[in-house]
This record gives sequence, C-alpha cells and structure tokens, in this order.
Amino acid sequence: MSHSLTPRDTGNLPALAARPLIRLDAYVAEDGSTVVNGHLLQMGGNRKPNEAILDAIAMFARTLGAPVAATVIDRSVMQVARLRVHPDGSSRTIADEDDLPPGLERTAAEEEAFPPLARVERIIQHAQHEELHAAFVLASALREHLTLRRGPEDDLSLEARAIEAYLAYLRGDYTLSITLALTVARIRCRVDLNRAAPDVARATAAWQRLLDEGQVVTRGQELLHMWGRLSSEGLLLEPAHQAMAQTVRTRLEHGGRGLQPAPPTAPALPPGHAPEAPVAPEDKPLKPTRRGLRRFTRKAGRTPAP
Repeated sequence: MSHSLTPRDTGNLPALAARPLIRLDAYVAEDGSTVVNGHLLQMGGNRKPNEAILDAIAMFARTLGAPVAATVIDRSVMQVARLRVHPDGSSRTIADEDDLPPGLERTAAEEEAFPPLARVERIIQHAQHEELHAAFVLASALREHLTLRRGPEDDLSLEARAIEAYLAYLRGDYTLSITLALTVARIRCRVDLNRAAPDVARATAAWQRLLDEGQVVTRGQELLHMWGRLSSEGLLLEPAHQAMAQTVRTRLEHGGRGLQPAPPTAPALPPGHAPEAPVAPEDKPLKPTRRGLRRFTRKAGRTPAP
C-alpha cells in the first residue's frame, strides 16, 4: 500500500475566520460511533447517537445565537436526515432545500468552514498515534459527506475513500479494504484510466491478504481485467505494477479451480462493456428521512450543559 500517513501540507489548518457555519454535518457508523464536524464524540453510558448529535449542534446554535442546520448520515439505520436545531435545544427535520440553495454554492459554504484537508490532518494524527478505530471512523464520515455533496467520482471523494481503504488495511480488515479500494479503482478506470494504475495496485495489495477462496476469485477476476485494460492501453509502465498483475494471474491460475482468466494484453473495453462477472459492491444506498422523524425531533429546553 502506498498511502503515506505523513501530512503533505503542514500549513493546512481549519479556517478559523470562516463565516458562520450554515450547515453542519454528522455521521453515525454502523457500530454507533458518532462524528460531528470531523470530531469523534465520546459516548458515555447509554447515550444515544441522535441525542449526542442534537446536543452538539444545539451548542453551536447557542454560540451563534441562531438556528443551525445539519446533515446527518446514519449508517446504523441507512438514512440521511436534514435537521434544523435552535439555541433553546428544540429541533425538527427539514427538507433539503429549506435552508440553503442546492448545488455548488452550498458545497462551498459547508467546506469553507471545515475544509476537507483539515479533517484529513486530524485523521492522520489519530493514525500516527495508532488510534486506528478513530481514524477509520473519521475517514468514513469524511468520505460519506464528500460523496453526498460532490458525488462518488469527485477527486476529493475518491481520495477520502482511498484513505479509508488504507486504514481498513492497517486494521487488518482486508475484506473491507479490498471493497473500498476496488471501488476507487473501478471509478478511476471508468473516468480517468491514465491515473488508475496506483489505485489498482492498492486494491491488489489488499486482495493479496484475502484468504476466502470465493473472494480471491471474484475480486481477482476484476483486478485482472483492470490490469489487462492498463496493459492494452500502454499504461502498465512500472515494474512493480507489472509484477502485481502477474501475481494476480498466477494466483488465479493455481487457485481458481480451472478458471481461465483473460490475458493482460486483451483489448480494452469501453466503459459499460465489461464482461459479466461478480464485482465488489459499492455504497449501500441511504434513504432520506421523512419530516418529523421522532428521534431527531425534540421540544425546547433540552440543551447541553454549559
């Protein structure tokens, strides 16, 4: 894996002078880990993620003296919710267009206050201190919100997903790492083949750690097809990448139960014309919440302690 955990820009700090935040963001992982604006919340006792999120956002609203909007991605229930939280602690769910104009203007306003690169710095700091769970959850939150705002093919969204894949690799979760890394490689092969080789290499590094035979064959078939496309386009230039392609081919020949993989020099296929084969799943879709969702709706007076 070639991702470095050394910050590339030591001058990258949060934009302290940014205008008041228009819409905050929050994230709940499948295990209940909760993030608000790139910070992992400490969840004590039986505190529920939705209550922790509402308390944190209400504190922002009290500081600003005005209602605050928030986007919450909750993977524990597979939903995305839009909220408005008031300084008195009351809250309600809202429609996407209730607080901000759609599109690039909103994305710019959100990211001006909490720049994605500043969040990457925080992820790196956790990883350097071997706090891999915290680093991974923060990376997941960043990737989810960038994907929601910018789309999965945006460069920042892809970079966040690649970091998430690398952290999963460091944690020893190679199945998740290959799933994330393959998604990055698949998108890169589709939209910018000239830049795809490093991403295919990262996916191959995770694939080499897989033990499940079915996973090895399924993921390996797709990797071999990617290496073949790169080779046929004259983009398989690095000796290390050529060796990785050969490793995939050899492992499939010896462990694929008669599988006949396509040779690496097979003609490249245009997007949408790949051979039918199982591929790694991409993001599980989130459902928008309905207005008035009870867990994010509360009456006045329930503000966090000063």
